[in-house]
Amino acid sequence: CLSLSLSLCLCLSLSLSLSLSLSLSLSPSLSETLMDTRVATAELGWTAYPASGWEEVSGYDENLNTIRTYQVCNVFEPSQNNWLLTTFIDRRGAQRIYVEMRFTVRDCSSIPNVPGSCKETFNLYYYETDSVIATKGTAFWMEAPYLKVDTIAADESFSQVDFGGRLMKVNTEVRSFGPLSKNGFYLAFQDYGACMSLLSVRVFYKKCPSVVQNFAIFPETMTGAESTSLVIARGICIPNSEEVDVPIKLYCNGDGEWMVPIGSCTCKAGFETDNGNVCRACPPGTFKSTQGPGLCLQCPSNSRSATEAATICICRNGYYRGDMDQPDMPCTSVPSGPRNVISVVNETSVILEWHSPRETGGREDVVYNIVCKKCRADRRTCSHCDDNVEFVPRQLGLTETRVFISNLWAHTLYSFEIQAVNGVTNKSPYPAQHVSIDITTNQAAPSIVPIMHQVSSTMKSFTLSWPQPEQPNGIILDYELRFYEKDHSEINSTVVRSETNTARVEGLRAGMVYVVQVRARTVAGFGKYSGKMCFQTLTDDDYKSELREQLPLIAGSAAAGVVFIVSLVAISIVCSRKRVYTKEAVYSDKLQHYSTGRGSPGMKIYIDPFTYEDPNEAVREFAKEIDVSTVKIEEVIGAGEFGEVYKGRLKLPGKREIYVAIKTLKAGYVEKQRRDFLSEASIMGQFDHPNIIRLEGVVTKSRPVMIVTEFMENGALDSFLRQNDGQFTVIQLVGMMRGIAAGMKYLSEMNYVHRDLAARNILVNSNLVCKVSDFGLSRYLQDDTSDPSYTSSLGGKIPVRWTAPEAIAYRKFTSASDVWSYGIVMWEVMSFGERPYWDMSNQDVINAIEQDYRLPPPMDCPSALHQLMLDCWQKDRNARPRFTDIVNTLDKMIRNPASLKQVASIPAVPSQTLLDHSIPDFNTFSSVGEWLGAIKMTQYRDNFLNSGFTSLQLVAQITSEDLLRIGVTLGGHQKKILSNVTSMRVQMSQCQSPTAVA
Repeated sequence: CLSLSLSLCLCLSLSLSLSLSLSLSLSPSLSETLMDTRVATAELGWTAYPASGWEEVSGYDENLNTIRTYQVCNVFEPSQNNWLLTTFIDRRGAQRIYVEMRFTVRDCSSIPNVPGSCKETFNLYYYETDSVIATKGTAFWMEAPYLKVDTIAADESFSQVDFGGRLMKVNTEVRSFGPLSKNGFYLAFQDYGACMSLLSVRVFYKKCPSVVQNFAIFPETMTGAESTSLVIARGICIPNSEEVDVPIKLYCNGDGEWMVPIGSCTCKAGFETDNGNVCRACPPGTFKSTQGPGLCLQCPSNSRSATEAATICICRNGYYRGDMDQPDMPCTSVPSGPRNVISVVNETSVILEWHSPRETGGREDVVYNIVCKKCRADRRTCSHCDDNVEFVPRQLGLTETRVFISNLWAHTLYSFEIQAVNGVTNKSPYPAQHVSIDITTNQAAPSIVPIMHQVSSTMKSFTLSWPQPEQPNGIILDYELRFYEKDHSEINSTVVRSETNTARVEGLRAGMVYVVQVRARTVAGFGKYSGKMCFQTLTDDDYKSELREQLPLIAGSAAAGVVFIVSLVAISIVCSRKRVYTKEAVYSDKLQHYSTGRGSPGMKIYIDPFTYEDPNEAVREFAKEIDVSTVKIEEVIGAGEFGEVYKGRLKLPGKREIYVAIKTLKAGYVEKQRRDFLSEASIMGQFDHPNIIRLEGVVTKSRPVMIVTEFMENGALDSFLRQNDGQFTVIQLVGMMRGIAAGMKYLSEMNYVHRDLAARNILVNSNLVCKVSDFGLSRYLQDDTSDPSYTSSLGGKIPVRWTAPEAIAYRKFTSASDVWSYGIVMWEVMSFGERPYWDMSNQDVINAIEQDYRLPPPMDCPSALHQLMLDCWQKDRNARPRFTDIVNTLDKMIRNPASLKQVASIPAVPSQTLLDHSIPDFNTFSSVGEWLGAIKMTQYRDNFLNSGFTSLQLVAQITSEDLLRIGVTLGGHQKKILSNVTSMRVQMSQCQSPTAVA
């Protein structure tokens, strides 16, 4: 005031004291104050330069509290440059700072005799620093370190006289600056010729408030460095809620407002919402089974919940929920037993009818099961009925109250148990409610003779043999054969009798085809004739050839009821080429398949057991029944699809005891599972080759049902190779592959397509002989499986990594597709059990193959072997080699080991081969241990570290002498480690080259 007129000084003081009663804030809804001069009770202590410039003075607010302000009014002196510097302000992590300034400015025109240098604006600056800088007595601002924020102008100035008697408005301006990165900053105000008063300064930053939205809690969040920045805040689900969409987040904008919600939480099962942001536990007597916005429900009938937050109501004693019942469905009970059973017996068949149970347990899914038992006449013991007993429409899961049962034994006491079951019967600890009835079958004729075999033939006769009927229903008195020439009518047939199950038919014409049928007779009469079979007498040329070969004749014994199936001497001809789906036609087809083929003379052709009208017949024909007393189970060695797999011993009469593998069928199976289980035995029983797993026999007449095969000491080939990584020479590996190829050659010549050739399905014995096994993929093509090696394709399960592209796309399974799979097996062998295509997904494998990419050669793989693999992987299946060619090629390699010396190289740019994953990129590893793990040498981790090789740079300099010193003595392991070390050196040199850097 000393430099101003009295009126000017009074005006400034008046405006100062009265204007403070006006309160106007432009701060956002939520902010954090770093400095506010309005709350200061002592001197602010800011630095002013020069001393004649800014002056700190006291005033009063509307509550008569003392406040500190700064004012300047050197308007009569030219060239003003007055600086005011605040104390150090800690930014507290904020990136953008806001400054709110409240000030008054004198209108230059209202000051008498004011020079032209009078101003009505001032400048705002800031200076960012990590520490407090001493400013007293220094010309800190003369070094010009400040960054200008803005020039501040007043919206309204005041004059000495205010016409109208009202006060002038106090100016409030807000400015922001950023981004900031240091610990704090100073503010500076520059006056260059104004008459003004800086009433208050508030420094703050904005933030979005803590909020609960979409059942998630979001914390207070600072705004970003720019006014347009969006800062992501992660949400945390409120108590008793769970995420629905991940991640849960909100965006905090520059004004401290939340926007763009993404994701949400919802109340857990057992908790409900009241349309707010609270998840409340379901009270006792209610439940909520799923996560989400739903409300708690009252417990359904026959159930209760005694605690809060129940997700399901527990059924009361004696009530249950079925496996497919929803939690909101009532609990139900088991049905009572069927009622009023009646039976009608007709020879060896019976019709059972009954009434529904009085109580269904509150369910509508009641069905009936029939338990059939065959009993001794004195009723002391009963056993389950044979598998050939037929139930129409079915034995289990009957929806009607009637069943027709046939193929029973004559003059036999049977006990039938009719069970009523529903969807919760299996939950009850008590047996299903049932009703039983005993019946005795009547006298009946024998059943049909299943098949005939031609034992020998001449120009005028042939000898036939056949098995006893499955159900003789008494003592067979004799057999009756009728036959006629194929081109003649059945009316012209001739009948002959035989007291045994072998007959010689004479008086025939040379080279003619005859239709033959046979039937058995007991005291009850004749059974039905068998299906029509066709047999041919020899021509003159055939007869001469037969005399030269002198093939043996094996006949059967009718008294023992046993038939020995022998190699057929003459050609059996199908009566008609037209396929008729009757039992007769099926037998004719099988006889043709059994005796003819494109292979060598007498070569058997594989018969699919699923073409049999009764698959049990295929088991009886191709698999030998073993007495369970000759099998001794010792230990579990695995688990199959149908049950446990055991190691055991087999001691057949007159033979030495041998070790065997025993597959078992778990208890509780249904008939379809039994047939599928035994189908593999029906397949194996047709094969006889040193490189095909040998079937010893089956046990079907006692429990558990078993398949007994030879025991392979070393197990599956893939795991065996992984356990012995690097332990075999190339010649040994080629020998293994040769054995597999020989087995597949045999199968292909029998017209059998394996469909699942892979190292996991090759078994290895103690002599390293490899044998093809696992003939069950036909099941995978029909049923579901959890095996990750298989994926769905066109309704079936396909082992994609081993399967040819045409088989995946069109299910074209042929011997050529088995050749493709064999190429993958070769790659598995040479890589010691590496997974084909590594960690690529099945879809990526399919896409890569479609683009003509192929697997690269494994480490140290001879180029000749990799070329054979590539030949097996030809896209055109007709261009692939046959197994005969593969065996010949491998034989040449074994005879000439020098051809295996040249190691296949990996191309620099993968064109026809996939990227080699066997040599890892050392740049992806942070330690020696990680690198050893990647090359499957983790067992040497401590050896490396204890010997001083603690970094990859040191490992890159290792030598073979170093490996011996630290304890790596196996040649294969040394070779593998040194090969990867060489690759590491190459990668290091590439990283250091100017080209690599560029």
